[in-house]
Amino acid sequence: MHILLVEDDAQLGAAIQRALERLSYTVSWLRDGRSALNAIRDRTADLILLDLGLPGRDGIEVLVEARRAHVETPVLVMTARDGLAARVDGLDAGADDYLVKPFHVEELAARIRSLGRRMRGLTVNRIDVGALSLDLGTSEVSFRGQPVELTRREFALLQALMENAGRLVRRESLENSLYGLDHIVGNNALEVLVHALRRKLSFETIRNVRGFGYMIPRDPK
Repeated sequence: MHILLVEDDAQLGAAIQRALERLSYTVSWLRDGRSALNAIRDRTADLILLDLGLPGRDGIEVLVEARRAHVETPVLVMTARDGLAARVDGLDAGADDYLVKPFHVEELAARIRSLGRRMRGLTVNRIDVGALSLDLGTSEVSFRGQPVELTRREFALLQALMENAGRLVRRESLENSLYGLDHIVGNNALEVLVHALRRKLSFETIRNVRGFGYMIPRDPK
């Protein structure tokens, strides 16, 4: 999942980015309302973590403008504005969830998983595709009943493919989910990552549609 983090507090933003990247999320961190609105309008993120007290443009203004532009990306508002009126304003402006600062990273991660399940129509944190099983809560993967140790990006790649089992996932979409806005992606970076993942699973598990992208069949062996 590619998360767009919009937070102007340097210490808090860095802490959130580190914590979420350890959980295999790709995080692009922006620090002001104007650049955030431009990035949100590009629709490259799967989820937005939005502070309200931002320089440039207030977070509520950013949220309202994004919804007016028909951006449907889920938004979790993070703010120190803990009054009832502030929560109502945020939800009415189009927020999908609301988290009051200070908060524990564990609660933030749980809310992200909850929004992710809602986005994908899941009821639990576990994704099962044939002989593959992936647990979003524990970041554990098993194949043919055996645990598989993956790097953060290998886990993110496998998750993106399993969530779309039986369907082609275009390479541009995969690169965005895996690398976000902050990295220059090499020409063969995705191919190298796919090859590494295939070696840990099997070469038949991930199929290549040359020039377009990759897919996992609905019943990988």
